[in-house]
Amino acid sequence: MCIAGLDPGPLAYSRSVAVEESSTEGNRWRRPSHRLLVLRRLQAAAATVAVFVAAVVLAVYAGAAPGLVCAGLAVVFGLAAERFVRRRFSAWGYAEREDDLLVQRGVLFSRLSVVPYGRMQFIDVTAGPLERSFRIATVRMHTAAAASDARIPGLDREEAARLRDRLAELGEAQAAGL
Repeated sequence: MCIAGLDPGPLAYSRSVAVEESSTEGNRWRRPSHRLLVLRRLQAAAATVAVFVAAVVLAVYAGAAPGLVCAGLAVVFGLAAERFVRRRFSAWGYAEREDDLLVQRGVLFSRLSVVPYGRMQFIDVTAGPLERSFRIATVRMHTAAAASDARIPGLDREEAARLRDRLAELGEAQAAGL
């Protein structure tokens, strides 16, 4: 996707770096932590195992054929879910520019959001119980627009705090006209 001459291009994939990066046209693109992918894979696997166990119970009580078909479908859907989770993780990226923040996401429909620093009203850093156990957080930017969906999931806690502080600082400076 290319908006205003910006093509984020493929984002580099590296397991050893918590915030993965690549540069395209002077923009430094960053990615969520690899721990987000691990968390999402575990969630998909847990759902697959639950459906598989239900299928086995169905096979015991309702007959082998329907249960085996359901168990096979559970495995197929589990593999498809893992692929979708991997592609969804790969689709997330963000870049900090001088006047705005770029957020890229989307598997089927790719989206590139441009959030001007001066339009940000406040920035949330949230982490549910599973995210906290994986030491990651989600940064959500709130603007005056009701439909704004600017969020970056799966950042390391330290990176989320750094980004929150930086965005708040730049937002105040932009709003003050500095």
